[in-house]
Amino acid sequence: MSSLFLIGMPGGPELILIAFIVLLLFGGKKLPELMKGLGKGIREFNSAKANIESEVKESMKEIEDQPKSNR
Repeated sequence: MSSLFLIGMPGGPELILIAFIVLLLFGGKKLPELMKGLGKGIREFNSAKANIESEVKESMKEIEDQPKSNR
């Protein structure tokens, strides 16, 4: 069962091929801009994820702090 899950995962040679194709498509000059944009997108995603997690934790704490008669 677990071997079926790993079939679609790219390995080392596949990642090198993908990196080579990206380098050919975008060139050496545009690659830093592409990586900068990718990094910014990942930071924004992680920030949004952290905000959602903190809101959920706050809501759970508020629910736990309520007396049982108000539930």
